[in-house]
Amino acid sequence: MSSDQKLSLDADYARAIAPYASYVPPVPTDAESLRKQNDFMINTVMSLFPCPARSRVAETELSYKSADGTELKLHRFDPPASSSTPAPAGRPCVLYLHGGGFVSGSVTSFRKDIIRYAAETRLTFYAPAYRLSPEAPFPKPLEDAYAALEFLRDNAQEQNIDPKRIGVMGISAGGGLAAGLALEARDKKFVPAIKKLVLIYPMLDDRTRIGEDHPLNEYLTWTNKKNEIGWRAYLGGAGARTVSSPDASVYAAPARAEDLSGLPPTYLDVGGLDLFKDEVNAFGAKLLAGKVDVEFHLYPGVPHAWEWLSHECPVTQKAVNNRIFALRSL
Repeated sequence: MSSDQKLSLDADYARAIAPYASYVPPVPTDAESLRKQNDFMINTVMSLFPCPARSRVAETELSYKSADGTELKLHRFDPPASSSTPAPAGRPCVLYLHGGGFVSGSVTSFRKDIIRYAAETRLTFYAPAYRLSPEAPFPKPLEDAYAALEFLRDNAQEQNIDPKRIGVMGISAGGGLAAGLALEARDKKFVPAIKKLVLIYPMLDDRTRIGEDHPLNEYLTWTNKKNEIGWRAYLGGAGARTVSSPDASVYAAPARAEDLSGLPPTYLDVGGLDLFKDEVNAFGAKLLAGKVDVEFHLYPGVPHAWEWLSHECPVTQKAVNNRIFALRSL
């Protein structure tokens, strides 16, 4: 994109966010201030998010252990059984990884999002309470996600799921974790292989940044500064020590992987006014080069996480419906 290219908000989205357009969040200075800001904003917008299906989705809490022995919570969300046919044994399921820039967010704060997709797809969703950075930098959050995947496979009969039909869905930083998880599962020859990968505006590349005069800056909800802080917090672990370090692990920053062959069929979407637009597009191209089945959607005129304040906008409804359709392919 040239620096003089004209950009604009989707008209319906602009009208939806008009009541909130005057709010300008303070610039975060470190992971702690970014966490406070993110959690405030996530909890605020989620409180406005309609969730009529909530009463029809049952939530239970399980426990599992990560690679280092840390005990973590795994939340299970069960949709109502079909009224026309009984629930078959060995149902497909989705491992859901929440967003928050690696430093914030929780299963609780993303609960309404999970409930929506569980209700609309009639799939059981599992959401691990993975550890956050900088307290738990890479590889710990990824180890938490991998251990959750192992838990689903190893307890498939007890959980009444089909281990050959496990999908992984990740939102933003959770999308980066999901992509890293898929790479690690491929390289470790995890069996059965992940059936489907659904990446919603995933955070994939620690090298992403734009110039101060770039026209995109006017529209960013996730900025250069936030991105730098999030990556710096996450890349504090072994093999990924600093932002843009040449030895950053491809499992931490999946955009660094050159060979994406052997990954599951992948769904990708991102807004045209998202800082991640180019890295997501490049990741999709690498998937295609690796002969992976790819479904990619670029939604013009909307920024990162646009759907939280624009529930009834056509662009939001279209994106949500496309995600639901992709998940139903499990």
